[in-house]
Amino acid sequence: MRTGLRGWRWQRNPLRRRSDVVEAWTVLIVAVLLFVVTPLVGVAAGLRAHDAARSLAASQRAERHEVSAQVIGDPPERLSSEQVGRARPYRAEVRWSEPGKAARTAWVRVPAGTRTGDTVSVWFDARGRGVAPPPDDAAVLQHAVMAGLCAAAGTAAVVLLGHAVERRIALRHRLAEWEREWARTGPRWTQPRT
Repeated sequence: MRTGLRGWRWQRNPLRRRSDVVEAWTVLIVAVLLFVVTPLVGVAAGLRAHDAARSLAASQRAERHEVSAQVIGDPPERLSSEQVGRARPYRAEVRWSEPGKAARTAWVRVPAGTRTGDTVSVWFDARGRGVAPPPDDAAVLQHAVMAGLCAAAGTAAVVLLGHAVERRIALRHRLAEWEREWARTGPRWTQPRT
């Protein structure tokens, strides 16, 4: 005797319950949401984040300018060669001059291991404050990829959470359905035979 399990929830069968059909449709919908909609949401969020980050980077490039400056202040402490790799950037006084203007000084963040007299690349905004460099293309792409991955993961989490809630509700209905069936069938099985 051979039984066909393939697609058994979709076929007409006297043992098929209403909850089996609901569960089969739910699994199909969850699969479509996970394998079609979730990647589309991730791609859409990534593209939107890429456009926003690219326009932000372009506006920052337009309002900031880079200068080569010489460190004139002493570092807070001398770092050994082993500490340089683990050390963090620090604030130091730098001097630079722009064409047609007098030499200027400012306190800015410089890379770890920078010594007095070293030339560093420093970014300033329109007011002359030291600022971080604008994001490059790699940073924009990294931001877009992370936004897309987070959006896809969030969508998948919502879909799977919804599926878990649906399964719990379906289980409750299935148990109630079995109780009703047993209430009809049980007395015939438990009556003493004469």
